[in-house]
Amino acid sequence: MSTKLSPLSVIAASGLTLFFVGCSGDDKPVHKVREGKKVEVPTVIDLPEEVEVEPVSFVEATEDFGLNFTHNSGADGRKFMPETMSPGVALFDRDQDGDLDLFITNSRAWEGKGDPTTGRMFDMVDGQFVDVTEKVGLAGPEFSMIGQGVCAADYDGDGDLDLFLTALGPNHLLENRDGRFVDVTEKAGLAEGTWTDGEGREHPIWSTSASFADFDGDGLLDLFVASYLEWSIENDVDFILTGEIKGYASPSLYAGSSCRLYRNQGDGTFQDITEASGIQSDDHKSLGVCVVDINGDQRLDILVANDTQPNCLFVNQGDMTFKDMGRETGMGYGANGAVRAGMGIDAARYSNDDQLAVAIGNFSAEPVSFFRSLGSKNLLFSDDNMMTGLGRTTGPSLTFSTVFFDANLDGYDDLLAINGHIEPDIELLSASTTWKQRPQLFLNLGANGRFRDSSDAAGKAFTVAMVGRGLALGDLDQDGDLDAVVAECNGPARIWRNENPAGHKSLRLDLRGPGPNHFAIGAEVRVLGGPFPQTDWVRSGSGYLSQSETVLTFGLGATEKATVEITWPDGQKTSHADLAAGQTHKLKHPSLGQ
Repeated sequence: MSTKLSPLSVIAASGLTLFFVGCSGDDKPVHKVREGKKVEVPTVIDLPEEVEVEPVSFVEATEDFGLNFTHNSGADGRKFMPETMSPGVALFDRDQDGDLDLFITNSRAWEGKGDPTTGRMFDMVDGQFVDVTEKVGLAGPEFSMIGQGVCAADYDGDGDLDLFLTALGPNHLLENRDGRFVDVTEKAGLAEGTWTDGEGREHPIWSTSASFADFDGDGLLDLFVASYLEWSIENDVDFILTGEIKGYASPSLYAGSSCRLYRNQGDGTFQDITEASGIQSDDHKSLGVCVVDINGDQRLDILVANDTQPNCLFVNQGDMTFKDMGRETGMGYGANGAVRAGMGIDAARYSNDDQLAVAIGNFSAEPVSFFRSLGSKNLLFSDDNMMTGLGRTTGPSLTFSTVFFDANLDGYDDLLAINGHIEPDIELLSASTTWKQRPQLFLNLGANGRFRDSSDAAGKAFTVAMVGRGLALGDLDQDGDLDAVVAECNGPARIWRNENPAGHKSLRLDLRGPGPNHFAIGAEVRVLGGPFPQTDWVRSGSGYLSQSETVLTFGLGATEKATVEITWPDGQKTSHADLAAGQTHKLKHPSLGQ
């Protein structure tokens, strides 16, 4: 028996070689890293930049907001892969009182041992996050799972936000009923199936990121769910890191698991249309999801970051069918033509109104991918991470979350990367890679399309190394700029408050549409004001296992007013002139009046 390996996972970080030991009879194959000299990961020397950029400062504000959460990975020394991946984070207004509430996923001990732990729900009350998990019905043992991701949306069109939780094992659709959550997974037709190994044993599907969106334009929110590997305790690969120390095995040692697509049927149930839609593929090893209209045809497309497989670009063909064009558009592979180990993903028109950029966090020794389109409707992409400056300092990092946002409100989207290795003992193999890693903030230098790593000047929040995973952005203190909630694997969740030292103003837009899509998920917003036209989409789950607030924030610099153009999910277009900066504007679909 033999297994085909690729130079990824721990190997990619260390530059060392892999070989088999002990493989006979019923024994599981053991894969070992050959011990040797520690290898430095080469980086490109940073070049001086003459462009001035406005400052940014984030401060640690976890205690200020009263947040108390520590993730339980379930790790017990056996080093099972799922314990390295979570948690996910969602910022959304659960009770519709005008401020942001918070949900963080959690895991439990393996095989149900120990005390059950669940994800935690926090309500914002007078500027403090209060744990209301039990109050809202989420503290029961049925919610103790190997939790992964979370997204929120009004799937049933009743005007409040529901939750969808992904896991290794059954996912959970939680309907919001007057502020309490009720598990309607089976009733809704979302109780997942299983996969079967070579010995006929059935195992639960490993789901990761998920996103609600109206993919067929019928007003109902459909559901896309990413899947990772066919993994179980029974088929876990013994992977020796060094000496007798076990490591976490590479995903290349496991079969992939197809993403799934569910059509909302409007009666509280979903239909699995994965195969009929063209989504089905055993090549997926998917972690991050981003939903945008990539080619301007007013259909929402799906971008997926894959680990050791080509990234997917599911282009919406209409009638709920999709074509994966990741390979042929250049988004599937890195600049060297090889697949990378993708984690989180995000997309933005960051410095050119005609050009879409897609940022994907990758494994260590693989810099953050930065795919730029050659035009608004030209589905060809070039990985320009070196040209844009991202390749200079992201090589050693293992990046899970990547999110575009305007940190300094100067009118140009910046890029935030949340880092952290999966292997606590990685320093035994690599002199340049650590388990806990600092986050990175790349400030946009403007029209030249380049970024500068400004992490060292971004405040004390960026000096703390962590095992970073999920990330959600939102205006927690309602001062007009975006703060961050960052969740650490087997560690605390942190809040970073944006101090906005530049003093720039923003334009915040809270969209409301007719039912059933009350929160206008999928609307495209274009803002004319500031240095160049800015575009964003209202999204539910996006990035890595997480969801940021659905209110859109646009930096305007010193501009006092802006014009907003909205393409609503039903295709109607509206224009709103002379909206004042420094405010949150609630804009309604024409059918709702003004």
